[in-house]
Amino acid sequence: MGEKVTLGPLTYSVIEANWHSQLGDAFKIRSPQQRFLEIALSVTNGGGSDVSVPLLALQNSEGQTYLESDSGDGVENWLGLLRTISPAQTQQGAILFDVPLTSYKLRLTDGAGPGAEKYGFVTIPLRIDVDTGVETPTPGSSIK
Repeated sequence: MGEKVTLGPLTYSVIEANWHSQLGDAFKIRSPQQRFLEIALSVTNGGGSDVSVPLLALQNSEGQTYLESDSGDGVENWLGLLRTISPAQTQQGAILFDVPLTSYKLRLTDGAGPGAEKYGFVTIPLRIDVDTGVETPTPGSSIK
């Protein structure tokens, strides 16, 4: 993550990845089937014509793939479904997956048509933020 990956006319940069147990606020909560993985990235078109970026996919260590969610409900700055990037333009935003909690490789594409696409991968390590503000009482102790 953080390094640029160039595939054909497109240059990708994965900025960050965050896990969520739910999205939205108190009035409109969205729960995943597994766990939400939100990936912030930027895509730059260095070519001379418009390029459409299809939905991306994650691949786990067993080779199983998971397609990006087609709904951005609850995702701030969602990249959207229709992603056509003009020459010399950059789009930045977030994409969403509903996947089991583990590490993955994000499969990127050069935007060529089906069957002609070239792929590259970015490792998305499993990172869980630990809440250290909670103390667990030991047996026999009292909480003051």
